[in-house]
Parts: sequence; C-alpha cells; structure tokens
Amino acid sequence: MKVDLQAVEEAARALYIRALKVLPPDVKQGLERLAAAETQPRARQVLGTIRHNIAVAEQTENLTCQDTGIPIYNVTVGRGVQFDGVDLEAAIVRGCTRATREHPLRSSVVHPITRVNDHTSCGTRIPVINVAFSDRPHELAIEMIPKGSGSENNTFLRMAIPAEGVAAIKAFVVDCVIAAGGKTCPPTIVGVGIGGSGDLCVHLAKIAATSRPLGSRCADAEGAKLEDELSAAVNELGVGPQGLGGDSTAFAVHVELAATHITMNPVAVNMQCHAVRRATARLTPAGLSYDA
Repeated sequence: MKVDLQAVEEAARALYIRALKVLPPDVKQGLERLAAAETQPRARQVLGTIRHNIAVAEQTENLTCQDTGIPIYNVTVGRGVQFDGVDLEAAIVRGCTRATREHPLRSSVVHPITRVNDHTSCGTRIPVINVAFSDRPHELAIEMIPKGSGSENNTFLRMAIPAEGVAAIKAFVVDCVIAAGGKTCPPTIVGVGIGGSGDLCVHLAKIAATSRPLGSRCADAEGAKLEDELSAAVNELGVGPQGLGGDSTAFAVHVELAATHITMNPVAVNMQCHAVRRATARLTPAGLSYDA
C-alpha cells in the first residue's frame, strides 16, 4: 500500500482538533468508576465538575482544556506500507499547522530561547513524530496526543543503581506523585518507564502515560505486578482530584519496560492529567477512518 500524503495531512489536522474536544471512551468510563468508588464528598463534587466540563465541551464542540499542548504524533507502520519519510513528516507538519490556523487553536509552541511564537503549533523538531512498526498488513496508524504543560512539567528521571532494587523504583514513583500534588490536574495516569537508556526510559514513561488505554496491563508479568502495587500505593496518598484530597489520585499506574545495562536501573515518571487527550486515525486501502 502506498500512503496517500493528502490523507495523512488531513488526518494530522483532524486528529489535533478531535483530540482536544472529545475524550476517549475508556477515560470517561474511568472517571465514572472513580466517582462511584470515591468516599470523600468534596472529591466526588470535583469529579462531578470534571465530568460536567467534559460533557459540555463535547456538546458545544469546545476544547476540554485551553492548553493545546505540545503536539505529538505516534505513527505505526504496518507490513507492506510504502512512503517517503521526509514527505510523510512534511504532511504531518502541514496538517498540524492547518489545525492551528483554520480552527483556530491557541498555539502553545514557542522558540525555547527567544520565546517567539509562530502561531502554527510547530517549530524546530515540533511536532514530535515517533515512528514504530506493527505486523498489521497495509495499515498506517496515526495517533495524536496534545501533551499539556501541566502534566509534562511533572516528568522525572532517576538513574538508580541495581543494588537499590524494586524498592527504589516504588519509592521514586510515590515521591514523584507527592511532589506533583495537584499541579498535574489529578486524577492522573502515572506512566512509569523502567530500563533502557535515560532517553528511552523517559519515552517509555510517556507511552505508558499517554498511549495505553485504561484497563490495559503491562505485557511483562513483573511489570503488571508492579502496576497493581503502585496503583494501590498512589491512591492511598490522599492527593485526590485536583489535589483537594480524596481517594482518586490516579486512574492507574502504567509501567513499560526495556532491557538495560548491567550497571544501570533507570526509572522515569511521566504523568497525564485527567483530560487524557488522544485520537487515532488509520489509513488502509479502503481509505481513512478514525477510531471511536
């Protein structure tokens, strides 16, 4: 299958707007689950306000949050898919720019030194474009994540040593959630990356926080066990929705792993706020379609 670059551009444009306005079904169900289990009256009220905001945004076709974030596009290439990488990247940038100017959206992207804003949501190395591969035949999947600064500012990395063991991982994650407090607009998804190199570890934490649907589990048995233990520990901290106290500090803790060096044990934490914004499109020989 040869990729239709015009369809890629249109998908990049539409996904940005879609992700900002409509939260995925698993997230809305997760909020319902937290509200049903919450024991603190104020926390239940805050969760009710969050759910009302989401409903109003969808009904009125408004954004769930004013922060349009750093645009991230995760591209997954299936078997038999043919494209020019430079052209694909250019199509995504055009789509991202069009979404910002045509909707219009507030551009949250600036030069890191001059702070100049081109009002395109694009810049040097932005949007972030990650490429992965799958065995699905003749399919190009594009996932769009607008990562807001409130959650992204709570990103942490520790290059632990193997002798510290799993206890150091658990302590670091809990300490990060405490340090973040209400700044990440909880309830959150706490993404934890373990292993790899420093940069891969942070990337794994980002995947865990932003891309994995609620209810999914780490493919590694030890990682899945750690998810259960950390999810329980985090929700015992009492941070609660919006940091105002309660049982619902996090939807879940998600863990992603990579093999690492014998003298290293890197661990990273990346958090996602309660507005878990993501949207996915798929290009196949049948055309362009969007996930619910």
